Amino acid sequence: MKLPIHVSQESREPIYHQIETQIKALIVGGHLPAGSPLPSIRMLASHLSCSVITTRRAYQNLEAQGFIKTIQGKGTFVIQIEAGRQKETKRKVVYDAFQKAMEQGKQVGCTAEEMQHIFEEVLKHDDDEKNGG
Repeated sequence: MKLPIHVSQESREPIYHQIETQIKALIVGGHLPAGSPLPSIRMLASHLSCSVITTRRAYQNLEAQGFIKTIQGKGTFVIQIEAGRQKETKRKVVYDAFQKAMEQGKQVGCTAEEMQHIFEEVLKHDDDEKNGG
């Protein structure tokens, strides 16, 4: 199984955290429903060209947070997330992404108004794409 995960070596965010955040987003977004198997740590490390230690840390954190469960000899699986927790996690993933975008905007000298205009452009572009435009 190949997950749609991409890591950036240039990001200030540690790779294990990038993996963790993206898997969490796939789970709360419904792309990985409860019971879905995850690739082995070695397979994911190979796919992402990172170390086994890095992917193991991401899996350990996700397991500690109650998103996945490893069953000895069978593999690692997504577990059922309570609806309220799923909603809050989804909100946090999006909030954190917006916060990172804001930081990048500030780094390049954008004002709040410029960033809001860009955000509205992105929303409009997304709506146009959905409506076949």
